[in-house]
Order: sequence, then C-alpha cells, then structure tokens
Amino acid sequence: MNKTERLLAIVLELQRKKVVRAEDLAALFETSVRTIYRDVQALSEAGVPIIGATGTGYSLMEGYFLPPVSFTAEEAVALLIGTDFIEQRFDNLYRVRAGAARGKIEAILPESVRQEASSVRQTMRLLPSNPSQAASSLEREYLETIRQAILDKRKVRFQYARKIADAEGRRHSVRTVAPYGLALLHGSWMLVARCELRQEIRHFRLTRMDELIELEERFELPARFELKAYKPADDRHLRVHILINPDITDKIKESNNYYLEDMEERPDGLHAFFRVRHTDELLQWVLGWGANVAVLEPESFRNRIREEAENMLKRY
Repeated sequence: MNKTERLLAIVLELQRKKVVRAEDLAALFETSVRTIYRDVQALSEAGVPIIGATGTGYSLMEGYFLPPVSFTAEEAVALLIGTDFIEQRFDNLYRVRAGAARGKIEAILPESVRQEASSVRQTMRLLPSNPSQAASSLEREYLETIRQAILDKRKVRFQYARKIADAEGRRHSVRTVAPYGLALLHGSWMLVARCELRQEIRHFRLTRMDELIELEERFELPARFELKAYKPADDRHLRVHILINPDITDKIKESNNYYLEDMEERPDGLHAFFRVRHTDELLQWVLGWGANVAVLEPESFRNRIREEAENMLKRY
C-alpha cells in the first residue's frame, strides 16, 4: 500500500469509527506510529478536519463525510456477488434492497470497470449445495419476522418440530423465546434464542417452525452476549466409527456431513469418525449408502442398523 492509498484508508477508518488511536492505525496498516503521525499531519494540511486528543486518539470533525470513492473491478465484483447472495438467502425486504444497491453500484462504476466486472461475474454463479436449500417463501417470511423481532427486542412464539422425538415420543412443541440472533449454517437459517421452556440458549431451524408470531412482550439482551463471539456448548458426546467402501470414498468426502470429525485411509477402506448426540442423527445417512458402509462402533448402533435392514427386507 503506497502513501496515497494509506491516506485514503486512514480517512475511511476514521469515518467508520468514532475514535482511533495512532497505535491501532499503525498496526492496521503495518507501519510505524511515527508514519501515522506524519500521515495525519498531511491530511490536516490537505483540509481534512482531524481532531487529536492526547491519550485518546484521532477522530473526524462531526459532519465531515468523504465523497464516494471509486472501486476496482475486483472490489466491484465482490460487492455485486454479495448482492446476489443476499437476494438468494435473505428475506424479501433485503432482496429488494440488494437489487437497489446493485443498481447504485453499477451506476457509479466507470464504463471500463463496469464491463470488466460484468465479464468476471459471467464466469461465476452462486448455487446452493443442495437444490432443496433454496430459501422457501415461508422461510423468507419467518426470517423477516424474526429479524424485526430481534431489532425490536420482542419475544416470538412458534410451533417447533424436533428432528428426533423426546423421551415421551413427542416431536412437536410450542416455544416462546427471546431471539438473540440469526446464523446461516450449512445453507439453513438458525435462530439463536433463549428458550423459556428449556431456560437456556437453544438453536432452532426456521424450516422446522410453524405458526410463528411476534409477541408484545419485550426482553433484554444479556450485557455480555455477542453473536459473533458466541460458541454453543458441544454436547455431541457419542462417537461413531464407520467403515466405508473405497469405491465411494470421493462421494463420502463430498457429502460434507455435519457430524464428520475425521477420516483415515486404511488397507481395508476408509474409516470415518463422527460425533453425535444421538445415533438417530446418522441413521438415515448411513442407510442411504446401503452395503457400501458398515458401522463398527458403537454396538448399539450396529444393532439398530441391522434391525432397520431386516424391516426393509420384510417390505420386499
């Protein structure tokens, strides 16, 4: 990064944040604090209203705003592909806004950059890993409702279908939760929320929700909770060991199973190791590969697969 680029980047950083220390700028741009002092002096002499306070840092005078900057073809492609992603995966409001943003970005690009960006975009396409992962209209509707509830700090209520039945054989329940945030995981939107039924933070797939409504009741987000830093407790304590036919090794690797932890190539085939909460989480996946896979551990899961195979045989 040359000096001119660094000066512009410093202004953008000051515009993005209220106060920035010289030490932080030096670390960000991989230069010395003395160089940052000289850069700030140069910007001040050029008319940029930078305010410096000893022991606090630098800030821009209130009301100052840098006019729109130009984009390189690569930067334009990054932004335009971002709008494509939002149109695919976000709710209707953001789909419309993404289209508007794309038009504005394209409008300010010089003709040469616009053509280059268009050529690059024609060589790329965003596709879900599974066609069924394309967001449905109901999922988009729920995404918008939950997103607004998070901003309003209001609780939501919905019927939820568990993947695996509880100890009493029930798969459906009504949940009232305080929504903390949304995460896109393996192509599916997940709600991170404090569940009143379980009295702890739980995760809920939007595709398993029904009859979602926003309530009038408000909630307070815990002071120390940050979605970006949040890591759910790992309660997958059951280890599953599976032997895989070498002929389908590539297919197994491409399946990108969420519970897969490790794989080892051995003389007798590919050994795959999984960690799950319940073996039911792997049941359909294992059965789907037929005789090409064999469960080695635990013994209870081997017996369950055997029972399912016998039941299948009876149907034929």
